[in-house]
Amino acid sequence: MSYPIYQVDAFTSEIFKGNPAAVMPLETWLPDATLQALAAENNVSETAFFVREADAGNPDFHIRWFTPEVEVPLCGHATLASAWVIFHKLHWPAEHIRFHSQSGPLGVGRTSDDWLVLDFPNLRFEEQKTPEIISEALDGAPRTAFYVPADTNYMIVLENEAAVLAAQPDMRKLMQLGNQGLIVTAPGETADFVSRYFAPGAGIDEDPVTGSIHSVLVPYWAEKLGKTRLDARQVSTRGGLLRCELKGNRVAIAGQAAFYMEGAVHMS
Repeated sequence: MSYPIYQVDAFTSEIFKGNPAAVMPLETWLPDATLQALAAENNVSETAFFVREADAGNPDFHIRWFTPEVEVPLCGHATLASAWVIFHKLHWPAEHIRFHSQSGPLGVGRTSDDWLVLDFPNLRFEEQKTPEIISEALDGAPRTAFYVPADTNYMIVLENEAAVLAAQPDMRKLMQLGNQGLIVTAPGETADFVSRYFAPGAGIDEDPVTGSIHSVLVPYWAEKLGKTRLDARQVSTRGGLLRCELKGNRVAIAGQAAFYMEGAVHMS
């Protein structure tokens, strides 16, 4: 059996920047162990698998995301990459796609200038004392952090963009968080806010651009900055630009995509 596979760099207009995602359209679901093995073999931060609804007139797809080590409940860049594949490689005629996921329905629209707009949930977060593991892993970590129950992440807020760029967390210590990641953010000089994301316990030391964490970052910074439309940069080595808008209990996260390669996976 052979299965199509694509790789797309998300949240960028140039290859070798943004966040690479593998995308595999399927006719029916493969066993979970096979999906996880494929994601490990692809060895990018996320591999997205999707299956179209049986009704030919239905714009719905079911989507799942796997890091090289675990399945995750929400992923932005691989959703954006999957939508790019559906629009451009599967020749989807409409301007909107709807995915069903562990995190509920997720919409993706296409603008006239070919930006893709993710319709994601506004995720609740809770202020609490910074876990000792995070304080030990990152010099200068503040005393308080924010926990995101729906996405198993912690978020800490630093003073400025330079502090985010300079952060060098101890990955061995952060790995003790298990399947929980750390969002580091601050007000931006080149955007309204900047961020970086670390999740070594899920097989990702640093994710280049993470769409899903903006389900938390956007409502947080919208309140702090007093505005609902925000430009965001993830300041990893590869980097990425996101145009965001808070819309009540939803968050719009827009980005571009750059097509890198396509091929076929052969399995006996």
